[in-house]
Amino acid sequence: MSATSSVLPLPASGRVPLTLRVFAALDRKAWIALAVFLALALVVVPVLNLALPPESVFHVSAYAITLIGKIMCYALVAVAMDLIWGYGGILSLGHGLFFALGGYAFGMYLMRQIGRDGSYGADLPDFMVFLDWKELPWFWLGSDSFGWAAFLVVALPAVVAFVFGYFAFRSRIKGVYFSIITQALTYAAMLLFFRNETGFGGNNGFTDFKRILGYPITAPETRLVLFGLTAIALAATLVFAAWLVKSKFGRVLTAIRDAESRVMFIGYNPLWYKLTIWVISAVLCGIAGALYVPQVGIINPSEMSAANSIEIAIWVAVGGRGTLIGPVIGAFTVNLAKSWFTVSFPEYWLFFLGLLFIVVTLLLPQGLVGLWKKLMARKGAPA
Repeated sequence: MSATSSVLPLPASGRVPLTLRVFAALDRKAWIALAVFLALALVVVPVLNLALPPESVFHVSAYAITLIGKIMCYALVAVAMDLIWGYGGILSLGHGLFFALGGYAFGMYLMRQIGRDGSYGADLPDFMVFLDWKELPWFWLGSDSFGWAAFLVVALPAVVAFVFGYFAFRSRIKGVYFSIITQALTYAAMLLFFRNETGFGGNNGFTDFKRILGYPITAPETRLVLFGLTAIALAATLVFAAWLVKSKFGRVLTAIRDAESRVMFIGYNPLWYKLTIWVISAVLCGIAGALYVPQVGIINPSEMSAANSIEIAIWVAVGGRGTLIGPVIGAFTVNLAKSWFTVSFPEYWLFFLGLLFIVVTLLLPQGLVGLWKKLMARKGAPA
């Protein structure tokens, strides 16, 4: 019996079913870790938040739930960045744009759900009343539908990414030039969204949300549901990403990263591989933005700032690019440090972030995951 058939029985066609390939993307330890993570997010945290009194040492506060939920959204973005940078060799400094587009698409729905509970008691969002708008712009039509908002969360980043990526990759723009262009695109979008006449709230953006699907958005139960959905989305993204990078598509993508000219020589067209992973990464960022907005309670053009997009790259570098779990670790490490620094030493945070990036670049090129692997290898090496 062959090695393949002894491990995984093949159907008559000789092809492994998709479900089995997805399960095989992670080893047993990874599945156990994922199950523990989901158990904590979906069972333990809600119980500690709702069942225990605030004075209990084991009580999980609403602030902690919001903070961790926000960081899980960032971790999802970091995994999306790792797919294009760690496995595709494409460094984007504009992923904050796709994150913000998903956030704005869902924020429009949340603004419509305010109804007449706004400051002006009008059917239009407050910022439109303040600017003396008489009716909704055409691109706001349908924004009161949850289904339409969910569609826009996926479609808007995908379309923008496809159009930009097609022309960029077809022109064979790569390296630092591609990074600069993505940052310029994001900066241009930020300036556009800052303008009041564009119909997205100007520099204040969207805020003061009241409800989602008819439920109060600030209710503890609603926050826990959003927290749980974010955890599920992060776990599902990790499984999907692991399957993708281990598939034929992922292997070709990695080959393009390492030797694009050789891949072209043997008959593959890098354009469609790069474009596909670029669009997938943008969609994941849009989903993260949509989950982020109702938990944090605000979305404005600052999410498209150059600093935010650079931070995404730092999360991946700190955790270890090309590892999938590394970006998650990096996102949690950097953002938890940011939460502490901005409270205790707010004036030193940017210096610390810059120093962290320099240290990782010079001393830990493979990030924290790479450091852990080296330590484990040294520990297991014979004396």
